[in-house]
Amino acid sequence: MNHAIDIRQLIDQQPIGAYQKWVVFLGFLIIALDGLDVAIIGFIAPQLKSEWQLGAQALGPVLSAALIGLALGALVAGPLADRYGRKAVLLGSVLLFGLWTLASAFSPNLETLVALRFLTGLGLGAAMPNASTLVSEYAPARSRSLLITLAFCGFSLGAALGGFVSAWMIPNLGWRSVLALGGVLPLLVLPLLCWRLPESVTFLVSQGADPQRIRRIVQRLAPAYCGPDSTFVVPAVSAHKGGAIATILSPRYRFGTLMLWTGYVLALFLVYLFSGWLPTLVKEGGGFSVSQAAIVTACFQIGGPLGAVSVGWAMDRCHPQRVLMLTFLFSGAVIFAIGQVAGDFAWLCAIAWAVGFGLNGASVGMNALAAAFYPTEARATGASWMSGIGRLGAILSAFAGAQMLALGWSFAQVFASLLVPAGLAALAVLLQGWYAKTERSTDVLHSSRG
Repeated sequence: MNHAIDIRQLIDQQPIGAYQKWVVFLGFLIIALDGLDVAIIGFIAPQLKSEWQLGAQALGPVLSAALIGLALGALVAGPLADRYGRKAVLLGSVLLFGLWTLASAFSPNLETLVALRFLTGLGLGAAMPNASTLVSEYAPARSRSLLITLAFCGFSLGAALGGFVSAWMIPNLGWRSVLALGGVLPLLVLPLLCWRLPESVTFLVSQGADPQRIRRIVQRLAPAYCGPDSTFVVPAVSAHKGGAIATILSPRYRFGTLMLWTGYVLALFLVYLFSGWLPTLVKEGGGFSVSQAAIVTACFQIGGPLGAVSVGWAMDRCHPQRVLMLTFLFSGAVIFAIGQVAGDFAWLCAIAWAVGFGLNGASVGMNALAAAFYPTEARATGASWMSGIGRLGAILSAFAGAQMLALGWSFAQVFASLLVPAGLAALAVLLQGWYAKTERSTDVLHSSRG
């Protein structure tokens, strides 16, 4: 075969094979480690507060330090991945957050812990958006949202694992043991990633990489289309001459980008408020033990995988923005409900699961939406910048939780107030869908005239 083959079209036309499933699994593994390390600080926060005699507001910097690092790491990692490749950035991120989380276990004081959590965040920020980008570029369009959300299930499962492990480790081994575990696991997985994690074949083709390297990957994906003379191309796009950042901020993408950022800021505000503050709120507002508070928070995380898969499945079959809008509205309803059952442990666990189903499903769906919105040349930057800007919501959540506790808000008042960000996130997604539909109509019109 000596004619040029559209690599994107080839992937879209092929059934999902073992090679693509392996990519999804490795993406899942990276995101699971990310979820474990992000959630750890929330699980140890009540013990830190007690052991180091911290006030509620002193916990704010501890919870937000990694989130600030996450934002900066994501903003830098996206352009790097669009220039040097997804794999190199992912390997560097896993190495960084593993080393710094392990170092955090030996923190002698609050200031050191805050600094090390910030450094951990730099590595964490590069992991999720680039893992989702890699998965999206191996996924056929008909199943892209589902495969991305399957990989993102790792975040909730990793965080949930942290909850159950913390419930046993903190009383028996102390809070430092949880940080040590969160640091050692990524370092143990790193050799597997070096060996088996592939580079994005779409990225390699777009960059004009070594043809033999591309053919080796295509041989695994679709051997019938890989002859010794086969060449591969990607569809031409009107990328902005200023590069990937200029592309996502160009008139063609600007409004959609801003709506994605707005929706993701609000989504992560809600997700991280629950991940970071639910253990403390349950312990102090409901009068439960540290172990019970960790279990309630783990139930929140367990709801995430089913929510993510359900939302991804629905997005591939229905209007994706409408699916996300309804998911945010459902999340608002169950968030309000959890505030009404403060003293009932069983109901807290059940409704926390439903909140996790909605919020994690919606936030993961936003990543699938971003991957479909941007062209290959700017996809990692688009996804990473949405992730980085979205961390502003996560950072605000750390201080918002501290402020609500300092103001003496009741359990019910805290959760009733969260109806506002859930509703605004639904509106942002609705507007992004309207804009994307308008742009598609314009592109079709221009194509017909051409």
